[in-house]
Amino acid sequence: QVQLVESGGGLVQPGGSLRLSCTTSGLTFNRYAMRWYRQAAGKERELVAVITSGGEAINYVESVKGRFTISRDNAKNTVFLQMSSLKPEDTAVYYCNAHRSTYGRRYDYWGQGTQVTVSS
Repeated sequence: QVQLVESGGGLVQPGGSLRLSCTTSGLTFNRYAMRWYRQAAGKERELVAVITSGGEAINYVESVKGRFTISRDNAKNTVFLQMSSLKPEDTAVYYCNAHRSTYGRRYDYWGQGTQVTVSS
């Protein structure tokens, strides 16, 4: 059974920092690209950051470039999202996603989400 468990969300003031973690089990972690999505109230889910299976390629949505850093520890089956200089518009539920496409088949697994609220 595949499980993705996010942690590290919470309430933070504008300009503050948070570090999200997503620990996985039940899958071969180093074969999956890992992604962080977020969904603000009343809005569609948005891809925030992605890191390839070996960590060799990383990409971010424009709005978080220079403020967020995605990383992974394949030995611990965990992906991280370091968020700095947080803004109220970063408020959302953050989800991690494990993705793999191989031999025409697509695999996607999701965590339950962790709430991030940026407010004074």
